[in-house]
Amino acid sequence: MTNPYHIPVMPSESIQGLNLFPGAQVVDATFGGGGHSRLILDELGNGRLFAFDQDKDAAGNVIHDDRLFFIRHNFRYLKNFLRFYDVEKVNSVFADLGVSSHDFDVAERGFSFRFDDKLDMRMNRESVVDAASVLNSYSEEQLVFIFKMYGEIKNARRLVSEIINFRNHQPFQTTGQLKEIASKCAPRAIENKYLAQVFQALRIEVNDEMEALKEFLKAALEVLKPGGRLAVITYHSLEDRLCKNFMKAGNFEGQVEKDFYGNVQSPFMLVNRKVIIPQPKEIEKNVRARSAKLRIAEKV
Repeated sequence: MTNPYHIPVMPSESIQGLNLFPGAQVVDATFGGGGHSRLILDELGNGRLFAFDQDKDAAGNVIHDDRLFFIRHNFRYLKNFLRFYDVEKVNSVFADLGVSSHDFDVAERGFSFRFDDKLDMRMNRESVVDAASVLNSYSEEQLVFIFKMYGEIKNARRLVSEIINFRNHQPFQTTGQLKEIASKCAPRAIENKYLAQVFQALRIEVNDEMEALKEFLKAALEVLKPGGRLAVITYHSLEDRLCKNFMKAGNFEGQVEKDFYGNVQSPFMLVNRKVIIPQPKEIEKNVRARSAKLRIAEKV
């Protein structure tokens, strides 16, 4: 039996949080294997679902349903493509920001240090910049910034020194080469965690994930109807902080504005004040869900 493309994380909590109803217009911004989309369609009656995914592999999972409109583009262009379909406002927007299990399990995609294959990491394989080109062409300061900011790596400067020393003799081409270099800098007790942070930082840079997420969140706010729900599943502190701040205050710094009477002025009302995490039983079945956090907000 082949592995599933991607197991949907917190499926019941996500669907419940979206507050779906027959006739609703909904966006699944991260279609992937279509797991969440199938559950959404079950609740829509004669509604419509607009599903985004920039990965051409995801297009192979498209559900044959007249209510589903699959858009093979980055979710940062959410507003543009809804306008193309003459949709001004929607009732719910959902995103699961995790990299699909499929991408981690296909060696040639270059997302995982478990394999020795091409150093790629592009979610959109038509993009020009891949992980190898970042390592081979970025300046020392650019690389230090990436690993400090996106990987939260404490000894980023030492890591980058090793990277530059390697590339001065030969260009980076494979995940195995990066793993070998990063392993020299990894604390022995947490080597796998360190490697995951290195690969995460590089993946975020290759796919411009932080800027794309900001554009998506701002677009989601614009296209949601009053009373509409935004539900987002995050997997690391950087993206979770952006979502938390945006849902709390309508900006990415989390700076809450108040009116003359001290009332909080935010475009959202938090549906779950305490972040939702997977139940132990779910983590047993799907270990990749262990770092997931679900946040839900309603547009006021």
